[in-house]
Amino acid sequence: MSDKTALIIGVTGQDGSYLTELLLEKGYHVHGLKRRSSSFNTARVDHLYVDPRTPGVRFQMHFGDLTDATNLCRVIQEVQPDEIYNLGAQSHVQVSFETPEYTANTDALGTLRLLEAMRILKFEGRCRYYQASTSELFGGLGETAQCEDTPFHPRSPYAAAKLYAYWMTVNYREAYGYHASNGILFNHESPRRGETFVTRKITRAVAAIEWGMQDKLYLGNLDAKRDWGHAKDYVEGMWRILQQEVPDDYVLATGEVHTVREFVERAFDVVGRTVEWDGEGAGEVGYDRRTGQCLVEIDPRYFRPAEVDFLLGDPSRARARLGWSPTISFSDLVTEMVMSDVNVMMRERGRNDLHG
Repeated sequence: MSDKTALIIGVTGQDGSYLTELLLEKGYHVHGLKRRSSSFNTARVDHLYVDPRTPGVRFQMHFGDLTDATNLCRVIQEVQPDEIYNLGAQSHVQVSFETPEYTANTDALGTLRLLEAMRILKFEGRCRYYQASTSELFGGLGETAQCEDTPFHPRSPYAAAKLYAYWMTVNYREAYGYHASNGILFNHESPRRGETFVTRKITRAVAAIEWGMQDKLYLGNLDAKRDWGHAKDYVEGMWRILQQEVPDDYVLATGEVHTVREFVERAFDVVGRTVEWDGEGAGEVGYDRRTGQCLVEIDPRYFRPAEVDFLLGDPSRARARLGWSPTISFSDLVTEMVMSDVNVMMRERGRNDLHG
């Protein structure tokens, strides 16, 4: 059992919730930063919450925001963490084109504020720092696997902001001796993925169509290729990165690539439907082979201003140095997400069980 204390920025997100579970299992005291909201936004960690007045409580949350430097200093000073995991971000690529300034303020300058807070409080020598980086840094140019030495070419405001955060993490490591590392994570999903992200959008639609609550699914680029893994595997990699004596930057990926089209086909296959495609480009349509029902249509609004067509990671360094490799297959990931959403839709319809 560990007696370490961790501070997770973005604790209410998909990765934050899985990382909290992992660290609690390892005996950590976990503190999470959450943004103030007039509606509840803690669903992913509610099952972990214990009244702070309870003796021996090991998980607590604090209000805060990456846009508020004073708040970050205060929380770090109060928590006295051994490890900081910066998972906070405006992380939706398409939304970043509509809110580029906010994305930069949160994702780029927010990282700088955290690193500066550690320096001002003189935490650089006694606190390890993890920066959540992204495969979007690579831009998807060419069709070769991307590793830590692959040149970056960000193609969205989100990726550009994350590139600043990446290099500031490297700079503070080299300039001030921080134990600071970047995890360049390729796409990682789960039933806890936000509903506006394409994978969860697909699995929710499949479940809703199956329950008769939705007619069809609208998507953009079906031929975009991604390296998809499970978030549970990836938070294990984050933790392993901070356990290394020497800080460094690591690609975490499965080493397999699948198209959005494949994800759709696998998702419908889980509920016993086979998708048959007809047409091309913006006019392509996916039908249910058995019934002829239109299941998928293309909506040009979902194409990005600058498309990232191909992301495939080479996790060789993580395998060799961290002993890390993914354990959950693409097929099992999609199945878990679809079945979770089938249950969600069942509850939304007021059903008590799957079968009767």
